[in-house]
Amino acid sequence: MPKIIGATLAEHREQVRLRLFAALSALMEREGFDAITLADIAGEAGVGRTAVYNHFPDKESLLLGFIENETTSYIAALEQSLTGIEDPVEQLRTYVQQQIRLKRVYHLAPGPDLRTVVSRSTMLRLREHILQIEAPLRRILIQGIGTGRFPRQDLDAVVPLVNSCLNARHVPEDGPRRDRAIEETVAFVMRAVGVDPTVAVRRTA
Repeated sequence: MPKIIGATLAEHREQVRLRLFAALSALMEREGFDAITLADIAGEAGVGRTAVYNHFPDKESLLLGFIENETTSYIAALEQSLTGIEDPVEQLRTYVQQQIRLKRVYHLAPGPDLRTVVSRSTMLRLREHILQIEAPLRRILIQGIGTGRFPRQDLDAVVPLVNSCLNARHVPEDGPRRDRAIEETVAFVMRAVGVDPTVAVRRTA
């Protein structure tokens, strides 16, 4: 009989799921989604292959479960950081800073290679999660436009562009260079949505 992880069966199932997610993430970074198998994932997670099938019927189902878990955790952390901030400019500043910080914790955005190795139905499901991630930024810009803090703009074009910039942005891990890179990124995004970052700093100081 397989060893139970956790005090209850429900806790065991959750712990196995988290192990599978961590294994999938690690293997995708090393080898790419198309090169790995469910047997590889089971081995990396330290569980039997049957345990994988008890949770996910195939590799794409596991990928969707992983992305859903990451998206939920990411959005919860992001929304918590925005709690209590009323000014849309300061919300945008916090959003950019948190996007960079949380990227080190949550690995959300599927790489471009996924589009060529997963089914169309899976890609459409992944697109739903991308839209969930974009929603807080869209809300901030709508509020900013409504209050006159941001100029009117095409959000369907601007929101994906800003998030693509943030997803592709690599900053140093620590130290003054990291702080400077984050501030430069904040200033770049401010200018991209029509806000002078120096005026924004003076107005909110």
